[in-house]
Amino acid sequence: MALDGRLLSNVSVLAAVVDSGSFAKAADALGVTPSGVSRAIARLEARIGVRLLDRTTRSLGLTDEGRELYASINPLVLGIEDAVTRASGSAGAVQGRLRVNVDAFTSRLLLAPHIHRFVERHPQLSLELIARDQLGDLVGEGFDIALRFGTPPASSLVARKLIETRVATVAAPGYLARHGRPAKPAELTQHVCIQVRDPLTGQPFAWEFRRGRKAIEVPTAGRLLLTDPGTILGACVAGAGIAQIKALGIQELLDAGQLVDLFPDWPDERFSLHVLYPSRHLPAAKVRAFIGFVEELLAPRAAG
Repeated sequence: MALDGRLLSNVSVLAAVVDSGSFAKAADALGVTPSGVSRAIARLEARIGVRLLDRTTRSLGLTDEGRELYASINPLVLGIEDAVTRASGSAGAVQGRLRVNVDAFTSRLLLAPHIHRFVERHPQLSLELIARDQLGDLVGEGFDIALRFGTPPASSLVARKLIETRVATVAAPGYLARHGRPAKPAELTQHVCIQVRDPLTGQPFAWEFRRGRKAIEVPTAGRLLLTDPGTILGACVAGAGIAQIKALGIQELLDAGQLVDLFPDWPDERFSLHVLYPSRHLPAAKVRAFIGFVEELLAPRAAG
Protein backbone atom coordinates (compact mmCIF):
# COMPACT_ATOMS: atom_id res chain seq x y z
CA MET A 1 0.00 0.00 0.00
CA ALA A 2 1.66 3.18 -1.19
CA LEU A 3 1.82 6.13 1.17
CA ASP A 4 0.34 9.14 -0.64
CA GLY A 5 -0.69 12.56 0.56
CA ARG A 6 -4.38 11.65 0.86
CA LEU A 7 -3.65 8.60 3.02
CA LEU A 8 -1.36 10.58 5.29
CA SER A 9 -4.01 13.29 5.61
CA ASN A 10 -6.69 10.75 6.53
CA VAL A 11 -4.43 9.16 9.13
CA SER A 12 -3.86 12.60 10.66
CA VAL A 13 -7.61 13.13 10.83
CA LEU A 14 -8.01 9.81 12.69
CA ALA A 15 -5.39 10.90 15.22
CA ALA A 16 -7.18 14.23 15.71
CA VAL A 17 -10.53 12.51 16.26
CA VAL A 18 -9.09 10.16 18.89
CA ASP A 19 -7.13 12.93 20.63
CA SER A 20 -10.13 15.29 20.80
CA GLY A 21 -12.83 12.69 21.44
CA SER A 22 -15.29 13.89 18.80
CA PHE A 23 -15.66 14.73 15.11
CA ALA A 24 -16.70 18.30 15.92
CA LYS A 25 -13.69 19.03 18.10
CA ALA A 26 -11.36 17.41 15.57
CA ALA A 27 -12.89 19.58 12.85
CA ASP A 28 -12.24 22.70 14.93
CA ALA A 29 -8.64 21.67 15.56
CA LEU A 30 -8.02 20.92 11.89
CA GLY A 31 -9.91 23.89 10.48
CA VAL A 32 -12.33 21.77 8.44
CA THR A 33 -16.03 20.87 8.67
CA PRO A 34 -17.32 17.88 10.69
CA SER A 35 -18.56 16.35 7.43
CA GLY A 36 -15.03 16.66 6.05
CA VAL A 37 -13.72 14.76 9.07
CA SER A 38 -16.39 12.09 8.57
CA ARG A 39 -15.47 11.69 4.89
CA ALA A 40 -11.77 11.38 5.73
CA ILE A 41 -12.46 8.60 8.24
CA ALA A 42 -14.73 6.85 5.76
CA ARG A 43 -12.02 7.02 3.07
CA LEU A 44 -9.45 5.60 5.50
CA GLU A 45 -11.77 2.76 6.53
CA ALA A 46 -12.48 1.97 2.87
CA ARG A 47 -8.76 2.04 2.05
CA ILE A 48 -7.90 -0.37 4.87
CA GLY A 49 -11.04 -2.47 4.61
CA VAL A 50 -12.05 -2.46 8.29
CA ARG A 51 -14.12 -0.24 10.56
CA LEU A 52 -11.90 1.88 12.79
CA LEU A 53 -14.43 3.74 14.93
CA ASP A 54 -17.63 2.70 16.68
CA ARG A 55 -19.98 5.69 16.51
CA THR A 56 -23.33 6.32 18.15
CA THR A 57 -25.20 9.56 18.81
CA ARG A 58 -23.70 9.64 22.31
CA SER A 59 -20.31 7.98 22.15
CA LEU A 60 -17.25 7.47 20.01
CA GLY A 61 -14.63 4.76 20.46
CA LEU A 62 -11.96 2.84 18.61
CA THR A 63 -12.62 -0.69 17.41
CA ASP A 64 -9.94 -3.29 18.16
CA GLU A 65 -8.52 -2.72 14.67
CA GLY A 66 -8.67 1.03 15.15
CA ARG A 67 -6.91 0.82 18.48
CA GLU A 68 -4.12 -1.26 16.94
CA LEU A 69 -3.72 1.17 14.04
CA TYR A 70 -3.78 4.23 16.32
CA ALA A 71 -1.17 2.74 18.64
CA SER A 72 1.11 2.33 15.62
CA ILE A 73 0.49 5.60 13.79
CA ASN A 74 0.04 8.10 16.62
CA PRO A 75 3.75 8.17 17.59
CA LEU A 76 4.58 8.65 13.91
CA VAL A 77 2.10 11.52 13.51
CA LEU A 78 3.46 13.20 16.64
CA GLY A 79 7.00 12.60 15.44
CA ILE A 80 6.22 14.28 12.11
CA GLU A 81 4.65 17.26 13.92
CA ASP A 82 7.68 17.60 16.16
CA ALA A 83 10.08 17.24 13.23
CA VAL A 84 8.26 20.03 11.35
CA THR A 85 8.45 22.19 14.47
CA ARG A 86 12.20 21.57 14.67
CA ALA A 87 12.70 22.37 11.00
CA SER A 88 10.80 25.63 11.34
CA GLY A 89 13.18 26.81 14.03
CA SER A 90 10.70 26.41 16.90
CA ALA A 91 12.06 23.23 18.45
CA GLY A 92 11.70 24.66 21.93
CA ALA A 93 8.01 25.55 21.59
CA VAL A 94 6.06 23.93 24.41
CA GLN A 95 2.44 24.28 23.40
CA GLY A 96 -0.84 22.47 22.88
CA ARG A 97 -2.33 19.94 25.27
CA LEU A 98 -0.29 17.58 27.46
CA ARG A 99 -2.13 14.58 28.94
CA VAL A 100 -0.29 12.97 31.87
CA ASN A 101 -1.25 9.63 33.42
CA VAL A 102 -0.11 9.32 37.06
CA ASP A 103 -0.79 7.30 40.20
CA ALA A 104 -2.51 9.06 43.10
CA PHE A 105 0.65 9.20 45.25
CA THR A 106 2.63 10.99 42.56
CA SER A 107 -0.24 13.34 41.76
CA ARG A 108 -1.10 14.29 45.34
CA LEU A 109 2.23 14.26 47.17
CA LEU A 110 4.85 14.96 44.51
CA LEU A 111 3.24 17.07 41.78
CA ALA A 112 0.32 18.97 43.31
CA PRO A 113 2.40 21.39 45.43
CA HIS A 114 4.58 22.36 42.46
CA ILE A 115 2.60 21.84 39.23
CA HIS A 116 1.54 25.50 39.04
CA ARG A 117 5.18 26.38 38.32
CA PHE A 118 5.20 24.15 35.25
CA VAL A 119 1.99 25.70 33.90
CA GLU A 120 3.24 29.24 34.59
CA ARG A 121 6.51 28.42 32.84
CA HIS A 122 4.70 27.38 29.63
CA PRO A 123 1.77 29.76 28.95
CA GLN A 124 0.92 28.15 25.59
CA LEU A 125 0.42 24.72 27.17
CA SER A 126 -2.69 23.23 28.76
CA LEU A 127 -2.12 20.33 31.17
CA GLU A 128 -4.40 17.40 31.97
CA LEU A 129 -3.09 15.56 35.04
CA ILE A 130 -5.17 12.40 35.45
CA ALA A 131 -4.70 10.19 38.52
CA ARG A 132 -5.78 6.56 38.24
CA ASP A 133 -4.96 3.20 39.81
CA GLN A 134 -3.91 1.44 36.62
CA LEU A 135 -1.79 2.58 33.69
CA GLY A 136 -4.24 1.29 31.09
CA ASP A 137 -3.63 1.79 27.36
CA LEU A 138 -1.42 4.87 27.31
CA VAL A 139 -1.48 5.36 23.54
CA GLY A 140 -5.01 4.17 22.87
CA GLU A 141 -6.41 6.54 25.51
CA GLY A 142 -4.50 9.52 24.16
CA PHE A 143 -1.95 10.06 26.93
CA ASP A 144 1.36 11.68 26.10
CA ILE A 145 3.29 10.47 29.13
CA ALA A 146 2.91 8.56 32.40
CA LEU A 147 4.64 8.43 35.77
CA ARG A 148 4.47 5.09 37.61
CA PHE A 149 6.15 3.34 40.49
CA GLY A 150 7.24 -0.30 40.22
CA THR A 151 8.37 -2.52 37.38
CA PRO A 152 7.43 -1.03 33.98
CA PRO A 153 5.02 -3.12 31.90
CA ALA A 154 6.36 -5.12 28.98
CA SER A 155 5.32 -2.93 26.05
CA SER A 156 6.55 -0.71 23.24
CA LEU A 157 6.65 2.28 25.59
CA VAL A 158 9.92 3.96 26.47
CA ALA A 159 10.50 3.47 30.20
CA ARG A 160 13.14 5.51 31.99
CA LYS A 161 13.94 5.27 35.68
CA LEU A 162 13.90 8.65 37.40
CA ILE A 163 14.50 7.84 41.06
CA GLU A 164 14.31 5.07 43.64
CA THR A 165 12.71 5.54 47.04
CA ARG A 166 12.38 3.37 50.11
CA VAL A 167 9.17 2.48 51.90
CA ALA A 168 9.19 4.10 55.35
CA THR A 169 7.19 2.90 58.34
CA VAL A 170 6.09 6.03 60.20
CA ALA A 171 3.98 7.32 63.07
CA ALA A 172 3.16 10.66 64.59
CA PRO A 173 4.80 11.61 67.92
CA GLY A 174 1.32 11.81 69.45
CA TYR A 175 0.56 8.20 68.54
CA LEU A 176 3.89 7.02 69.97
CA ALA A 177 3.28 8.96 73.20
CA ARG A 178 0.00 7.08 73.68
CA HIS A 179 0.98 3.61 72.48
CA GLY A 180 4.76 3.41 72.76
CA ARG A 181 7.30 2.96 70.00
CA PRO A 182 7.81 -0.51 68.50
CA ALA A 183 11.46 -1.55 68.75
CA LYS A 184 11.36 -3.93 65.79
CA PRO A 185 8.96 -4.74 62.94
CA ALA A 186 7.61 -7.86 64.67
CA GLU A 187 6.12 -5.65 67.41
CA LEU A 188 3.76 -4.04 64.89
CA THR A 189 1.33 -6.88 65.60
CA GLN A 190 0.58 -5.07 68.89
CA HIS A 191 -0.11 -1.70 67.23
CA VAL A 192 -2.81 0.06 65.23
CA CYS A 193 -1.68 -0.02 61.59
CA ILE A 194 -3.36 1.93 58.82
CA GLN A 195 -4.18 -0.52 56.04
CA VAL A 196 -3.87 0.36 52.34
CA ARG A 197 -6.04 -1.41 49.78
CA ASP A 198 -4.38 -3.06 46.80
CA PRO A 199 -6.46 -1.94 43.76
CA LEU A 200 -5.75 -5.24 41.98
CA THR A 201 -6.98 -7.56 44.74
CA GLY A 202 -9.12 -5.34 46.94
CA GLN A 203 -7.19 -6.65 49.95
CA PRO A 204 -4.73 -4.74 52.17
CA PHE A 205 -1.12 -4.63 51.03
CA ALA A 206 1.23 -6.84 53.02
CA TRP A 207 3.78 -5.07 55.25
CA GLU A 208 7.26 -6.13 54.15
CA PHE A 209 10.70 -5.21 55.47
CA ARG A 210 14.05 -5.75 53.78
CA ARG A 211 17.61 -5.34 54.95
CA GLY A 212 20.21 -6.59 52.50
CA ARG A 213 19.20 -10.15 51.63
CA LYS A 214 16.94 -10.52 54.65
CA ALA A 215 13.21 -10.02 54.06
CA ILE A 216 10.32 -10.45 56.46
CA GLU A 217 6.56 -9.99 56.24
CA VAL A 218 4.72 -8.82 59.36
CA PRO A 219 0.96 -9.36 59.80
CA THR A 220 -0.67 -6.08 60.79
CA ALA A 221 -4.17 -5.02 61.70
CA GLY A 222 -6.19 -1.84 61.90
CA ARG A 223 -9.76 -0.70 61.42
CA LEU A 224 -8.83 1.92 58.81
CA LEU A 225 -8.62 0.65 55.22
CA LEU A 226 -7.70 3.55 52.92
CA THR A 227 -6.80 4.10 49.28
CA ASP A 228 -5.94 7.78 48.85
CA PRO A 229 -2.31 8.67 49.73
CA GLY A 230 -3.28 12.10 51.03
CA THR A 231 -5.84 10.57 53.38
CA ILE A 232 -3.36 7.94 54.56
CA LEU A 233 -0.76 10.58 55.28
CA GLY A 234 -3.23 12.94 56.95
CA ALA A 235 -4.57 10.19 59.20
CA CYS A 236 -1.07 9.14 60.19
CA VAL A 237 0.01 12.70 61.01
CA ALA A 238 -3.14 13.08 63.10
CA GLY A 239 -2.10 10.06 65.19
CA ALA A 240 -4.62 7.52 63.87
CA GLY A 241 -2.01 4.78 63.56
CA ILE A 242 1.23 3.61 62.01
CA ALA A 243 1.52 3.74 58.22
CA GLN A 244 3.83 2.57 55.47
CA ILE A 245 4.42 5.15 52.76
CA LYS A 246 7.10 6.00 50.21
CA ALA A 247 9.73 8.23 51.79
CA LEU A 248 9.86 10.35 48.63
CA GLY A 249 6.61 12.07 49.54
CA ILE A 250 7.13 12.62 53.28
CA GLN A 251 10.71 13.81 53.77
CA GLU A 252 9.59 17.30 54.78
CA LEU A 253 7.33 15.85 57.49
CA LEU A 254 10.17 13.67 58.78
CA ASP A 255 12.55 16.63 58.84
CA ALA A 256 9.97 18.74 60.72
CA GLY A 257 9.37 16.02 63.33
CA GLN A 258 5.70 15.61 62.41
CA LEU A 259 6.40 11.97 61.59
CA VAL A 260 8.94 9.54 63.05
CA ASP A 261 10.74 6.96 60.91
CA LEU A 262 10.40 3.84 63.06
CA PHE A 263 12.77 1.42 61.34
CA PRO A 264 15.49 3.27 59.41
CA ASP A 265 17.67 0.17 59.88
CA TRP A 266 15.37 -1.69 57.44
CA PRO A 267 15.95 0.51 54.35
CA ASP A 268 15.76 -1.89 51.45
CA GLU A 269 12.05 -2.22 50.66
CA ARG A 270 12.19 0.12 47.67
CA PHE A 271 10.27 1.26 44.61
CA SER A 272 11.49 2.95 41.44
CA LEU A 273 9.62 5.80 39.74
CA HIS A 274 9.61 5.55 35.94
CA VAL A 275 8.54 7.91 33.22
CA LEU A 276 6.76 6.16 30.34
CA TYR A 277 5.99 7.54 26.92
CA PRO A 278 5.36 6.22 23.38
CA SER A 279 8.49 5.03 21.63
CA ARG A 280 9.59 7.44 18.93
CA HIS A 281 12.75 9.13 17.77
CA LEU A 282 11.61 12.67 18.50
CA PRO A 283 9.60 13.07 21.72
CA ALA A 284 7.47 16.21 21.57
CA ALA A 285 8.85 19.38 23.13
CA LYS A 286 6.02 19.35 25.69
CA VAL A 287 6.99 15.81 26.75
CA ARG A 288 10.66 16.73 27.07
CA ALA A 289 9.70 19.80 29.11
CA PHE A 290 7.57 17.79 31.53
CA ILE A 291 10.27 15.17 32.05
CA GLY A 292 12.77 17.93 32.74
CA PHE A 293 10.39 19.51 35.26
CA VAL A 294 9.90 16.22 37.13
CA GLU A 295 13.66 15.64 37.20
CA GLU A 296 14.05 19.15 38.62
CA LEU A 297 11.57 18.32 41.40
CA LEU A 298 13.26 15.04 42.22
CA ALA A 299 16.86 16.30 42.22
CA PRO A 300 16.88 17.41 45.90
CA ARG A 301 15.29 14.08 46.90
CA ALA A 302 17.65 11.80 45.00
CA ALA A 303 19.16 10.47 48.22
CA GLY A 304 15.71 9.41 49.55
